Amino acid sequence: MSSRIDNNKIILFGLSNQVSLAKLVAKSLKIDLTEIEKTVFADKEILVRSSKTVRNKKVYIICSINSHDALMELLLFVDSLKRASASSIMVISTYLGYSRQDRKASQREPIGAKLIARLLEISGVNKLITFDLHNPSIQGFYDIPVDDLRWVYPLTHSLIKEEKKMKFTIVSPDHGGAVRARKFAELITKDIDIAIVDKRRTGPNKSEIVGLLGDVKNKNCIIIDDIIDTGGTIVKAAEYLKKIGAKQIYLAATHGLFSKGFEIFDESNAIDKVLISDSIPNVDRINSKKIEIISLQKMISAAIDIDFNSKSMSDLYSFKKLN
Repeated sequence: MSSRIDNNKIILFGLSNQVSLAKLVAKSLKIDLTEIEKTVFADKEILVRSSKTVRNKKVYIICSINSHDALMELLLFVDSLKRASASSIMVISTYLGYSRQDRKASQREPIGAKLIARLLEISGVNKLITFDLHNPSIQGFYDIPVDDLRWVYPLTHSLIKEEKKMKFTIVSPDHGGAVRARKFAELITKDIDIAIVDKRRTGPNKSEIVGLLGDVKNKNCIIIDDIIDTGGTIVKAAEYLKKIGAKQIYLAATHGLFSKGFEIFDESNAIDKVLISDSIPNVDRINSKKIEIISLQKMISAAIDIDFNSKSMSDLYSFKKLN
């Protein structure tokens, strides 16, 4: 990707949980990664500030809102930049926490995704880029521009050669992900088959598989989802597919939370590979032959280049920009 960015007019930061990814983006764009000065006080409060002036500069912050500490650090840092007269502040949050709290499912519940939107706007964020929101309608919670980018593009780019050898069937783990599965399938090839797991949710992170819409017998499958949390549901889906005759089974998800560890995937004989992005910090520390990380680096670099040069974000979905 050829970048046309003036290093004197842009400031790039990586919050503490995504410094490694920010360094890769800075290298790709051939710009500096500016250091953040962080002080942690005895009572665990933090103070964050830029190590250099940001006055009248376009500021880009790469982070992941995957914890309360990460959210607080971001809010405080954005406030500091606003007060330091940055011309614009774009947050690139590889994972947007609380996106699964997008509505009131029952009485007396909060709408966490809406609250996060208000907090980011009040702090001073001018624009937000994130990846594969659990519900795209969350963009409507914001009064600032929001770009919800799709990890399936770099995923597809890495799978096209492999698909010619293996011939995959794309599987959605539930009815809600059918559109995602269809779009993913169309990117690989127009004549690819799709199947949908018919499941019934019985509680938080718990579900029961009822059946399958489609045919996976003697076929290689990719189960595509936006988030893998505990892994219980998607592992059940993989084992069900294997039981009814599927051959190799890949899992693919943008956000690998793995809140109960990766052992459940290593121990499952039904799963051959787990494909995820680096949207969640430290996922690269998982020591397993089954995991493969397809980085967001090129998408983020291209998005910053496009925004800085006032181009259309739709240009991002050209595979040339992801080479």
